[in-house]
Amino acid sequence: MNADRFPTRPIIIGANHRSSSLALRDALFVDDATQPAFLTALREAGLAQAMVLSTCDRVEVLALHPDAAYVEEAVQVVFAARAGVALASLAGQLYTLADEAAVRHCFSVTSSLDSQIIGEPHVLGQVKACHRMAREAGMCGPELEALLGAAYVTAKRVRSETAVAERPVSIASAAVQFARDLHGEIADCEALLVGAGDMGELVAESLLAAGLRRLVVTAPRHSRAEALAQSLDCHVAAFADLPQLLVEADIVLTAVGGRNTVIVAEQVHQALRKRRRKPIFLVDAGIPGDIDPAVNRVDGAYLYDLTDLERVALEGRATREAAAREAWAIVDAELLAFARGRAARAAVPAIIALRGRFEAVREQVLAEAGGDADKATRLLIHRLLHEPSEAMKEIAAGGDAARGQWEAAEQLLKQLFRLDEN
Repeated sequence: MNADRFPTRPIIIGANHRSSSLALRDALFVDDATQPAFLTALREAGLAQAMVLSTCDRVEVLALHPDAAYVEEAVQVVFAARAGVALASLAGQLYTLADEAAVRHCFSVTSSLDSQIIGEPHVLGQVKACHRMAREAGMCGPELEALLGAAYVTAKRVRSETAVAERPVSIASAAVQFARDLHGEIADCEALLVGAGDMGELVAESLLAAGLRRLVVTAPRHSRAEALAQSLDCHVAAFADLPQLLVEADIVLTAVGGRNTVIVAEQVHQALRKRRRKPIFLVDAGIPGDIDPAVNRVDGAYLYDLTDLERVALEGRATREAAAREAWAIVDAELLAFARGRAARAAVPAIIALRGRFEAVREQVLAEAGGDADKATRLLIHRLLHEPSEAMKEIAAGGDAARGQWEAAEQLLKQLFRLDEN
């Protein structure tokens, strides 16, 4: 994808679960209520076409602009203001992608191939919601609309033509079955979701669909817990109340994914004492894990991580890898199709100008020929070929210094007018 041929370039600047700390992503997190103000800041920074995608895994700005360096600097300033940190503290935690790399990343994120849990179903809806807010803010031009439209087509193909999406759904179903095996009726249970990660949300949704009596959401960053609780239509609690929340929970889901343990064995031990040894089923959906593995040694605690659940839910690693390969092949095929379509659209102004030039010459020679068709066609050929012929002669006269230019021009003429066929 040759960036020089296009007036705008797709550019992504962001922080995700691989590049940055959870603390930075929490500080950068842009919820629905603050998206309009964030988009306004991007517009004031000179970005006419842009959207922000903010999830548990990432905060990214996707922009269409001619100058990648300008976008990188502008977004970093907006990010620093959003997080309330010095610009220098962002160094090494952000990534910048442009042109083909940005398009491929956009397609892979929308298709849930870049998530911590490959195939999780929430990210497509999150992209569409952020797209809608950018459109409402007047920041979606035709180039951004075309890019996102192609991303949705790619995501639909990945979900319908591969088994990638089966993995997270199967894991969530396995978690619900384990909860039933331990507690009996889900309708008699209360659950606690710690953190706002997508896999935790998916398991929580499955529990609610199975008839869960009550769900409480908490998170180290309260605004994330509030947003998720609103989405799930459930209760929200302060993270500082975690010890008491553990006492009340029959099922505990964690999806924080930071570098620090959120729940330790002693907390679970104390909670079980107050529960009169009524067991707790714990699902650690954090990457990296949120629950101290020592919890497994606490009597009455049943801890499963994603690997445990997947072992029960899926056929094996080979099946998962084959599905991922198929999905990436679709992404690359759609990337090529998008690049070709964009290149074709970029050629339209030149084609229109060429047709306009030919039409002007045609009208001129018809007037001069006075109705003589033979004279008109000869004049037309002469006029249309005169300037290109003179230009070719000048190139040829350049000798060895212009040989490369001559060979390129000759090859282009053969390709455009199919001269080899004649």
